Order: sequence, then structure tokens, then C-alpha cells
Amino acid sequence: MGLLKTIFFLLLFYYGFKFLARLFAPFLIKKAAETMQKKAEQQFGGRQNKQQAPNVKEGETIIDKTPKKDQQGKNSVGEYVDFEEVD
Repeated sequence: MGLLKTIFFLLLFYYGFKFLARLFAPFLIKKAAETMQKKAEQQFGGRQNKQQAPNVKEGETIIDKTPKKDQQGKNSVGEYVDFEEVD
């Protein structure tokens, strides 16, 4: 009799948990998505506000970085060795 009771309670717990998960899962997923969105907005929004200048007009192009003037030439990669294919 004890074995049947145990199996009954396990099945009852399993199906009860499954039913409650279907009810509450959408709510929990929605809350998790909102939390992640808020964190992303805080991270991205903080950086965007610091980078953007207040006196920039719409449509104006701004270059933040200038290219390095002491770039290495193509010869610094290595030595080219010419070869012939032998059959």
C-alpha cells in the first residue's frame, strides 16, 4: 500500500507542477525579458549619451578617429618566394 501511495503522490506532484508551470511560465518569462531589457537600456543608453555631442545637427557627419600615419608597408608581411609546380 505504501508503494501505491508514493507513486500516487509523485504523479500528483508531477502533473500539478506541470499545470502550474504552464500558468506561471509566461509571466516569469515576461518579467525576465523586461529585466534584461532594462539592463541593456541602462548599459547602451549610458554609453550613447556620453558619446553623442549636444551640438550636433541632424544629418551631420562626425569622424571620431583619425587614421594612424605610421602604417607599415606591404613588404613588412614577409618575403615572397616564387615557385614552380613539378609533376
